[in-house]
Amino acid sequence: MTTQHFHNGTIWLGAGAQTEDSLVVQDGTVVASGSHAVAAVLDQVSSHDGAEFESIDLDGGFLMPSFGDGHAHPIFGGMEAEGPQVRSCTSVEEIIAEVKRYAEAHPDDDWITGASYDGSLVRDGLFDAEWLDRAVSDRPVVLRAWDYHTVWCNSRALELAGITAATPEPQIGEIPRRDDGSPLGTLREWGAIDLIDAVRPPHHDSVRLRALDRAADYYLARGVTWVQDAWVEPADVETYASASQQDRLKLRFNLAFYADPRRFTQQLPEMLSARRRIEELSDPFLTAQTVKFFADGVIENETGALIEPYCSSLHNHGMRVWEGDSLAEAVREVDAAGFQIHIHAIGDAAVRQALDAIEYTIRNNEARDRRPVIAHAQIIDSADLSRFAELGVIANMQPLWAQLDDLMTVLTVPRIGRERAVAQYRMRSVLDSGGHLAFGSDWPCTSGAPLEGLAVAVSRQTDDGEPDGGWTPEEILDVERSLDAYSAAVAHQAFADQRPDEWGVIRPGASADFIVLDSDPRTLLPQELSDAPVRRTYLRGVAVHSTD
Repeated sequence: MTTQHFHNGTIWLGAGAQTEDSLVVQDGTVVASGSHAVAAVLDQVSSHDGAEFESIDLDGGFLMPSFGDGHAHPIFGGMEAEGPQVRSCTSVEEIIAEVKRYAEAHPDDDWITGASYDGSLVRDGLFDAEWLDRAVSDRPVVLRAWDYHTVWCNSRALELAGITAATPEPQIGEIPRRDDGSPLGTLREWGAIDLIDAVRPPHHDSVRLRALDRAADYYLARGVTWVQDAWVEPADVETYASASQQDRLKLRFNLAFYADPRRFTQQLPEMLSARRRIEELSDPFLTAQTVKFFADGVIENETGALIEPYCSSLHNHGMRVWEGDSLAEAVREVDAAGFQIHIHAIGDAAVRQALDAIEYTIRNNEARDRRPVIAHAQIIDSADLSRFAELGVIANMQPLWAQLDDLMTVLTVPRIGRERAVAQYRMRSVLDSGGHLAFGSDWPCTSGAPLEGLAVAVSRQTDDGEPDGGWTPEEILDVERSLDAYSAAVAHQAFADQRPDEWGVIRPGASADFIVLDSDPRTLLPQELSDAPVRRTYLRGVAVHSTD
């Protein structure tokens, strides 16, 4: 038996709980916290010869449950290191130069693909194929935007995909066009993006496994030990299964199978088969208990579904992915199969449709512990706010988005107007109405660092401290509730309390999944919180990340 004694620091057990000064872990499981309980355990340990003992001096640090990420795309995130590095580019010319540099350095690449560019660099997020042609004209180039709902292609990619002036608008997608009807070069939503993916060769398995390794390292360095992969397709299942079989999973993942309304009838048996395959691996770091639905797109593309129309048109209410009652019936079917529901809903019309689908499912299926999730919930109509608590729905929000950055001021506010703009990301309102709030990042759309998101949750300000007093200050959360939303609340979303290695909490019997910070985050200014380093990350009592 291996015993670890954590001491000489602040040990935070969770929101509303008292702090302790010492903690004992045995074989990766918490056995005691607090001076008296710890002393009793240590007395027993000292009486057993041959027992391994480790004294861990926190050196004044702050130990708390590790973070979880309730909505992310780790393989996408890991893949951003492959291809031209456009994430940091601040102009179209910089992107073109980087694509040209990469193409010249990789003359044997048949396709040049990369992610993810800043869609706010160009008015309305509309990027022209001819701009990329200046970098590369003889090979196809495809770049994803940071919203991952948009791609920018050069003319050669459009040609290979057969996208012309005669191409009809796809189901669940949009092809922005020039005045003569020819495709501009920007494709919105997966109905249009699928036209490119149909002719683009897939990445090799080794590349995808490398991306997953990279994503795991990224997360562990930021204190995250569980991630909800919120968009999993068959190739991703293969990647995760291969990683498990090669003992390459470095943290906990749960997979959410993507439900496509165009082929859902065929998909459900495939989802059941994929879940069985993951279960047969018996890997404690890998589960597949969730199905992901998209109810709409994103406001920046005017594809988020709104009750009232966009400012640009009296008739444009955005895009509903599932028409009529089809979402409700599909949700009911996957719920009946024992899956957890996870619905992307950005606009208030999409949030209402998602709540209606969950209510329909509860009414028509047997009672059980569902913990359905609505991800993002960017705009919630006041009439629907109480329904989160009534239906037991978890609002998984991305706190980093609740600030007046370029995304908000350049793309979002002009599309929805100031009145609706101040009704976004009602995090405190969800909690105060009795609902569940858990945090996610949507990485790589935005940073996957929980402390950066928490800095915004407790201030509603940018890194520069703007605006004074915070944007929509009535939605500011206190630090403990914010820490809880990225730890215990995500663990609740993950059904961690039903697992033998429960995580997200510090109590006897729970897994020793911790992080150690240099300082107590409850005493830091928001800007200090954003920059606070994670000194160590523990998974089952093993230090899987350390800056020491």
